[in-house]
Amino acid sequence: MTNPSHLVDALGHQHLPAPGARIVSLVPSITELLCDLGLAARLVGRTGFCIHPRAQVEAIPKIGGTKDVNIDKIRRLAPTHLVVNIDENEKPTVDKLAEFVPNIVVTHPVAPRDNLALARLMGGIFGREAEAERWCADFEAEYAALRALPNMAKRTVLYCIWQDPWMSVSRDTYIAAMLAELGWEVPQLGEARYPSFAWSEALVEQLDAVLLSTEPYRFTEAHTDALEKQLGIPVFLVDGEMMSWYGSRALAGLRYLREVRAMVEGAAA
Repeated sequence: MTNPSHLVDALGHQHLPAPGARIVSLVPSITELLCDLGLAARLVGRTGFCIHPRAQVEAIPKIGGTKDVNIDKIRRLAPTHLVVNIDENEKPTVDKLAEFVPNIVVTHPVAPRDNLALARLMGGIFGREAEAERWCADFEAEYAALRALPNMAKRTVLYCIWQDPWMSVSRDTYIAAMLAELGWEVPQLGEARYPSFAWSEALVEQLDAVLLSTEPYRFTEAHTDALEKQLGIPVFLVDGEMMSWYGSRALAGLRYLREVRAMVEGAAA
């Protein structure tokens, strides 16, 4: 049985086991994790961006986006628990919801292995400890397979999430931590976690490759082809969900990292 003293969220708030909870999730990746832990029936609300697993989430009422939520609709759903994330949800909105939702569970994974604590927190609060431990065992197996790869050259890669303006990620983001598992680093382009930048000869000279993400901006192969011609260095399209979604998708994300490494190393050979 879960020790309640271990059920502490990202803000240090302690939670009690609540297997009969009515949950609203404002975090797409955690909605997927909750479903995979067998908690779809406990989810009474989710965002329009909570699209996985599709067959299960279609039956769960939408309450808006991750930032523009319908507060009145959430009130009518009478949740006992709200699951939020520091990066994805806005504090003023969460504060308004906290006026009538008794329990706010705040999450903030910043590196791949933080998914272990995340799964155990969700499983412990919502009565799915055994399912969470099985998930953690699968994660450890995938992580071990990734770490068993032979060491390769360290590389500097620019991970792009937007254009007009061009935007990237800083070194203290989950995406950068994923890339660091390959021994790669992103250039530091300023103090912002998701900095804007301009292409320059000095920037391009320090890069081994550019990665264009399929989300939040919908980069395509056409973008990669055009940018590669412009820059004269390898440019690759990568699956944004695999690189940035924690929770359930992190399992597939660890496998996907091996594919990304093979692409980049193949171009460098």
